[in-house]
Amino acid sequence: MTHRGSRMIVIGRLRAKPLLAGQLLCALAAAGLIARQARGANVTEVAMNLLFGNLVVTAALAAAIFGFVGFFRAWRRRDAWIVHDGAQLYRGTDAAWPLALIRDVVIERNDLGIASLRLVVDDDSEVTRELVKLYLLEDSPDAVRGGVMFAVGRMRSPGGSVSVH
Repeated sequence: MTHRGSRMIVIGRLRAKPLLAGQLLCALAAAGLIARQARGANVTEVAMNLLFGNLVVTAALAAAIFGFVGFFRAWRRRDAWIVHDGAQLYRGTDAAWPLALIRDVVIERNDLGIASLRLVVDDDSEVTRELVKLYLLEDSPDAVRGGVMFAVGRMRSPGGSVSVH
């Protein structure tokens, strides 16, 4: 695989199946909630019921739309690969980190409990950088973590070769 004139090494790939299912479920939920709320004789009454009718249903509708948008954004990156060229680590075309600054790869959960692989980057900040959510990985998280750490170790090693006996 060639990218920008350099040789790229694939570490992991992303998958699309959970993203399509999430989009479908969110779209069906939004359609059902709109159908439940959209009662009225004219457009004004329908809009008022959607916005100010049952507030719980309106909040659920907003959550379904928010979920659909989130799954759609992730779906657009479905064909992305996690690759490196010996100097940079890339996640598709939207994110890149210098291998020299990567210290570790950890699994963390966000406030909603969604696990992701995150990079510990040595750039004087206290936050980690999200590499990929675990449900998007085609490969095992340990394999991707090992591939990233191997690339970092290889970049930091002296010019000689390493052999194990």
